[in-house]
Amino acid sequence: MILEVATLFIKKGESQLFEADFKIAIQFLCQISGYQSHSLQKCVEQDDKYILLVNWNKLEDHTIGFRQSPQYLEWKKLLHHYFIPSPIVEHYEAI
Repeated sequence: MILEVATLFIKKGESQLFEADFKIAIQFLCQISGYQSHSLQKCVEQDDKYILLVNWNKLEDHTIGFRQSPQYLEWKKLLHHYFIPSPIVEHYEAI
């Protein structure tokens, strides 16, 4: 299993709009083969900062399966205009 950790910085004052659009956009992520689960967490100390945790079967399920899919284009359309700067995305595996 691979854990994707995405640090998201949202434009000041747009957190509520982002959260509403995320609830719509998550359906596109969940449709991808290899997707297992996700969790969106809001930072307590910084109001416009989040982390998105996504469990994938393997790295390519995210980097190829999702990012090269039509669903990614819909995800991007709904969410990417909120990010400033671009998300920091890293992948982890249990040892």
